[in-house]
Amino acid sequence: MSTPTGTYRVQVRPDFGLDATASLSGYLHTLGVSHLYSAPLLAATPGSPHGYDVVDPRVVNPELGGAAALDRLVGALRDNGLGLVVDIVPNHMGLFQPSANPMWWDVLKHGRGSEYAGWFDIDWDAGPIVVPVLGSPALDDLSLGHGELRYYEHRFPIAPGTEGGTPQEVHERQHYRLTYWREGNERLNYRRFFAVTELAGLRIEDPAVFEATHAEIFRWVREGLVDGIRVDHPDGLRDPEGYFTRLRERTPGRWLVVEKILEASEPLPRHWPVDGTSGYDALGEVCGLFVDPTFPEKPDVSWPDEAYAQKLDVTKRLFGAELNRLARLGGDKSALSELAANFPVYRTYLPYGEEHLDEALAKTKTEVPADLVLRLRDPGDELAQRFQQLTGAVMAKGVEDTAMYRWNRLIALNEVGGDPSRVGVEPEEFHAAQARRLRDWPASMTTLSTHDTKRGEDVRARLAVLSEIPAEWAAAVATWRETAPLDDPSFEALFWQTIAGAWPIEQERLRGYFQKAAREANRSTSWDQPDEAFEAAVNANLERVFDNPDLRHSVHEFAARITPFGWSNALGQKLVQLTMPGVPDVYQGTELWENSLVDPDNRRPVDFAERLDLLAAIDAAAAAQQPLPPVDVSGAAKLLVVSRALRLRRDRPELFGGYEPVTASGPAAGHVVAFDRGGALTVATRLPVALAAAGGWRDTALRLPEGTWTDALTGRGVPSAALGDILATYPVALLVKG
Repeated sequence: MSTPTGTYRVQVRPDFGLDATASLSGYLHTLGVSHLYSAPLLAATPGSPHGYDVVDPRVVNPELGGAAALDRLVGALRDNGLGLVVDIVPNHMGLFQPSANPMWWDVLKHGRGSEYAGWFDIDWDAGPIVVPVLGSPALDDLSLGHGELRYYEHRFPIAPGTEGGTPQEVHERQHYRLTYWREGNERLNYRRFFAVTELAGLRIEDPAVFEATHAEIFRWVREGLVDGIRVDHPDGLRDPEGYFTRLRERTPGRWLVVEKILEASEPLPRHWPVDGTSGYDALGEVCGLFVDPTFPEKPDVSWPDEAYAQKLDVTKRLFGAELNRLARLGGDKSALSELAANFPVYRTYLPYGEEHLDEALAKTKTEVPADLVLRLRDPGDELAQRFQQLTGAVMAKGVEDTAMYRWNRLIALNEVGGDPSRVGVEPEEFHAAQARRLRDWPASMTTLSTHDTKRGEDVRARLAVLSEIPAEWAAAVATWRETAPLDDPSFEALFWQTIAGAWPIEQERLRGYFQKAAREANRSTSWDQPDEAFEAAVNANLERVFDNPDLRHSVHEFAARITPFGWSNALGQKLVQLTMPGVPDVYQGTELWENSLVDPDNRRPVDFAERLDLLAAIDAAAAAQQPLPPVDVSGAAKLLVVSRALRLRRDRPELFGGYEPVTASGPAAGHVVAFDRGGALTVATRLPVALAAAGGWRDTALRLPEGTWTDALTGRGVPSAALGDILATYPVALLVKG
C-alpha cells in the first residue's frame, strides 16, 4: 500500500465539478500534498452541495461531469505526481427527490415486490412505507398528473393497477403513505441517517446490496483510479467490522480510513482491517495543546449532566420511530431510552466494547429487565444490533448537535468527539498520545478542519487565547452586553465568543450561523418550533454590533488585541498537525487564515487563484533570498508553514519515521512543545499571552539532539539551542538535521 504523505480535501460539488478540481492539480503539487481527497463523487440529489445524499451509486455524479470528467481528473493528478482519495457513503441514500433515486422510486412503486426492496432497511411488517412530507395532516393538496401522485413539487409513483378515483383514493392503494412531516420522528418505519428522514439506511450487510452499491467504486479500484477511501459514518452500519473486512478484500493495497468518532481514551478497535480514523481524535489532541488548562470558568450545569439530559431528550423527541421498532422486537422503550442516554461512547461492536454497555447499565436509573440485558449482550440478536445503531445516532444528535450548542464555557473545545469540560492538553499527555498513534495507527488521518467541524481551525486558535485572559474576557463581555443583552445566558456566551473568534466577518454569515446554533441548542428556539421573538432579538443584537459605532469599535479593538496571539496558536497547531504521526489533511482553503463557522459556512467557495499567486510569490522570494512573509492578515506565513511542512513530508519521508519528545529548560519551558520525528524536529509556541507577559523566552533553551540543524521554514541554520534564536522569525520552527 502506498500511504499518502499528505492530503488536500476539496468539496467537489455541482458549481465546482471534477474539471474545476482537475485544474488544481498543479497548485496541489506545488503546495506539497501527495493526494487529492475528494468529497463523494457518486450521483447525488440534484443540486446537492455536499454529495452525501447519494441517489444512484452506479454512476459518477453527472452534475460533477460524470465518468469522463473523473478520468480527466485522475489524468491531471497523475501528470502532477498526485493520487486520489475518495469519500464514500455506504450507510444511506438520499430520498429528498424520490424521482431522482431510481431504486427508491421502484420500492415506492412496487413495495415488497420491488427488486430493490432488500436494499433499504425497511420494517415491512409495520405497514406501508411512511413518507413524512405533508405540511399538515390533511391530504387535501394531493393531485394526479402524468401517471404520478403529486404534492406541490413532490412527485411519487403509482403502483400498477391502482389508478382511478380521487388523488386521496389512489393514495390509499399505494405501498407508501404520505404523512404530516411532524409525525415522522414517531411513525417512520425505515432506518435513517441520524434523525434525517430524507436519508434512508441501506442494508449493506446483505452481500448482494454491498456488491450492487459498491460496483462503481470497485471499478475505480480495478482501473487504478483511486489510491485511498474514506468511509463516511460507519457507526450507522449493522456490522461495521464485517463491512470493513469485505471492503478491504475488494480494495487491496488501498489506504482505508473511517469516520469513527472516538470519545476521550476510547481506542479504535485494533482488529479492524483499516488504517485509522479521519482525524477527530488528533484534532482534539492538537487543539488542546494551545488551551490554558487553568482556565477557571465553570457553568452551573456539569458537562456530563448536560450531555445526559440532551441525549435523553433527543432519544424521546427524535427517535420515537427507532424505539418503536426496538419495541416491536421485544425491547422496553423506557429502559432503552435511559440506556442510550447513559452510553459513554457512540456504540459497541459486540462482543467488542461490552464494558461500555456495562457502564450504561450501571448508570441507568430505570430498571432494565434481566432478559433484555441478556439480549443486548448477544451480538446475534437483532435487538442488540439495532440498539448499537441507535446509540451512535443518540450521541451525535444529543451531544454534537445539541449539548455542544448549550454548554458554552469555551467553545474552542466544543468539537466532534471532544469533551468541553476537559480544558487543555499538557505536552506530556500529547507526547504519550503520539507515541500510541505511531505504534498503533501510523497511517491514521490527522486534521484540524473538516466539512463537519463546528468552527474553523483558526477560529478555535483565536478562541484558545480567551483561556489565558478570562478576567479580561469577562470584562469585555460585561461591557458589550450593556448595549446588546440576551435573555439566554448560554447562547449569549456563544454569541460573543463567536464574534470575537471570527472577527472581522460578514453580518449575513453570522446571522445564518446564529440561527442554526440557537435552533440546534433547542432552548430558546428550535427547528420544530422557532421562537420568532428570540430570533429577532438575536438579530437585533447582531445589528447593534455592526451599527453601534462604540460597540463595533470595542469589539474590533478586542479582536485586534487577541488576533496576534491567535495567529501564533494557529501556526503552532498547524505545524504540529502536519508533522505529528499520521497522514495530515488540509481542508480546502485553510492554508491561509480561515474564519469559517459550521456548515454550510465552511463549504463556501475558495479563492484558489489567490492562494496559487501567493505561494508563487513566497517561493520566488525564498529563491531570491528576499525577506520572509510576516505574520500578518495576509495569511502568507501560514501558507509558508503548510507548504514547507507538506513538501518535507513528501520529499523526505525518512525524516518522519519515529517520535521523540524534545524538552526545554529555563523559565519559559512550559511554553514550548517540540518533538523529533527522526530528523525533522517541530517546535511550536504555546500559551503566548502568558509568555509575552513574562518577558518572552529569556534564557530558555531547547535540548536539541546533537547535530547541525536548519529551519525548513526560513532556510536558515540554527545558531544555538536558545528558543529566542530558534523562534526569532516565527512562533514555530521546523528543523531539519544535516
